[in-house]
Amino acid sequence: MRILVADPIADEGVARLRKCATVDVKAKLSTEELCDEIASYDALVVRSQTRVTAQIIEHGRSLRVIGRAGVGVDNIDVEAATRRGIVVVNAPAGNTVSAAEHTMALMLTLARNVTLADTEMRKGVWARNRLMGSELRHKTLGIVGLGQIGTQVAVRAQAFEMHTIAFDPYISAEYARSYKVTIVTLDELLSRADYVSLHVPLTPATRNLIGTPELEIVKPTVRIINCARGGVVDEAAVAAALEEGRIAGAAFDVFGEEPPVDSPLLTAPRCVLTPHLGASTVEAQTNVSVDIADQVLTVLDGQISKYAVNVPHASPELLPYVHMSTVVGSFASQLMEGQIRKVTVHYAGELQQDTCEPLKAGVIAGILQQATEERVNLVNAELVALQRGLKIVEEFDPECVNYSNLLTVTLETDKGSTSVSGTVREGETRIVRVNRFWMDISPTEGHFLLCDHIDGPGLVGAIGTVLGQASINISSMHLSRLAPRGEALFVMALDEPLGDSQRNVILAIPNIHSARTVSLIDLPS
Repeated sequence: MRILVADPIADEGVARLRKCATVDVKAKLSTEELCDEIASYDALVVRSQTRVTAQIIEHGRSLRVIGRAGVGVDNIDVEAATRRGIVVVNAPAGNTVSAAEHTMALMLTLARNVTLADTEMRKGVWARNRLMGSELRHKTLGIVGLGQIGTQVAVRAQAFEMHTIAFDPYISAEYARSYKVTIVTLDELLSRADYVSLHVPLTPATRNLIGTPELEIVKPTVRIINCARGGVVDEAAVAAALEEGRIAGAAFDVFGEEPPVDSPLLTAPRCVLTPHLGASTVEAQTNVSVDIADQVLTVLDGQISKYAVNVPHASPELLPYVHMSTVVGSFASQLMEGQIRKVTVHYAGELQQDTCEPLKAGVIAGILQQATEERVNLVNAELVALQRGLKIVEEFDPECVNYSNLLTVTLETDKGSTSVSGTVREGETRIVRVNRFWMDISPTEGHFLLCDHIDGPGLVGAIGTVLGQASINISSMHLSRLAPRGEALFVMALDEPLGDSQRNVILAIPNIHSARTVSLIDLPS
C-alpha cells in the first residue's frame, strides 16, 4: 500500500503509517502537482492547507481513503469522494484537552490581567494597584455547548472550585449531572454567569448566538471567552460593550475572518486575543496525527472507521428514506423548546425493522445538526447519542393510514413534546404532520415560518405585510386547522430567513400564539 501525506503531520503519525505502508511526505503541492502525483496512492492524508478537490479525487484512481488530520472536512469534496466510493475520515477528538486548557488559560489571563501586566512591566511600569484581579473560586462559569470540549472545561473549572452551569438543549440532564453541571436556559446562564465560555459549532442557529440582545442580559462584571468558532459571537457587539464598560472583559481565539484584520476587537479595551491556538500544542498535534493514521490504516485493512464522515448509510434504494429521516429529525429539533429528555422514532408501513438502522442514524444526525461538528453516520450514531446521554426509543407499526410509509420523530423535553412526521413519495421527502396538524410540505424550499394561531380572517395578510416590509418573499403557504375558527397552524416557506425583529412583530399580532422558524439549508449528508 502507498500513502501520500500532503500536509505536515507529527512524526508519530507518519511512523505509525510506515509500519504498514510505503509513505511519501510531500507538502505544499499545487492542485496540478497533486493531480499528477495521486494516481498511484491508496490513501491521502491532509490537514487544512491542501484542498482536495473533485479534480484531484478523479485523478486518484487507486484512492480508497482520504484522512483529514483534524476536525473539519471543509477542504475535502466529500460528495465527490462518496461518488467514487472513497472513505473520508477525520480525527475529531485529538485536540479536546488542548482546546479546554486554552480556554482555562484565557480565563485566568482575564481574571488576573496577565497580558496588561506583562505589557506595562516591559514599559517599566510597576502598577500593582491598577492591576487588581479576582479569583476564579466560587465564580459561576456558564458553558454554552456541553460537548466533549465543553465538558472538559467544566471538569477543569471545578478544580478551581467554580460553579458550572451550561446551556445545551441536545444533551440529557443526567449526562450534565454526571459531570456536576446544572443545565439552564441561555437567558438564565447569561444573567448568572461571571464567565461565559462558548463551545458550539458555527451553524445558522448559532451564528451571532451572543450579540447585542444577549449582552443586555449579562452582569457588568462578566467576561466572555470564545475558543469555539468565529461567528458564534458578534465581535462588533462585544467590542462596543467593552468600550462602554458594560462587560468586564473578553478573550477570543477564533474570529469571523482569520486573520482578523478589521475586527473591532483589535482596538477594544480589556480584550485578550490569540491566533487560533486552541489545538496548537505538541500533544494535540501528536494525538491528531496518530488518530488519523489509525483511521486510515483501519480503512485500508478493510474495516469500518468510527470517524468516517461519509460511510454509506444504506443501499441506494433506502437513501431517499435516510434523507427524509434527517430532514424530519432536523425539523423537529428546531421546533422543540427546552431540554431534550427522550427521542422516539416511530416507523410505520413499508419501514420495516431490518432496514431502519440507517434511518435512526439519519434522525440523530438531523437532531444534532445544530449541536456538533461531528458528522453522524451509521457507524457512529449510537456512540454520539450515548456520549450526549440521549435516550432513543424505536417503535414499529406495520399499519400506516393514508401513507405507504411514515416516519414520526417525537422529542420530549422538560417543556413538553414536539412531533414531526415525514414520508417519501416518488423519491421525494414530504413533511406531512407537525404535532396535531396534517399538511404537505416540500423541505427543498429551505426556510420556514410556523405560526400556531386561532383561525380567522386577516391573519395571512397581517403576516404577509410584515414579511413584505422586510423584503422576505413567500414561496408557498400551507394552512392546517382542527376546526373552523379553531386551533390552526400556518406554515410559510420563505426565500430568505426570518429575523428576530420580524418574528417579534408577528408574535404581537392578535391570535398568534407562537412564531417559530426552521431552516433546512446545509443538512448533514
